[in-house]
Amino acid sequence: MLNTTPNLADPFAMLIAPEQVMSAIERSDRLARLQRRVYRPLDRPWIPVRGSAADFDSEIDVEMDVPDLSDEA
Repeated sequence: MLNTTPNLADPFAMLIAPEQVMSAIERSDRLARLQRRVYRPLDRPWIPVRGSAADFDSEIDVEMDVPDLSDEA
């Protein structure tokens, strides 16, 4: 027999019955008591940027060539 009421603890319940999941979230006392904070990590860079990607690429390009150590030489 197929159960028509999805279990809300089912990880696929949001795909099967999103309205029921959202209503359960809205009624949840535990979720209502959570402290909410908005983090915006991309608003301001914390690590100072030195140079650019082009500078890094040029540094890599001028590095010494690695000698060929194959047996064919």
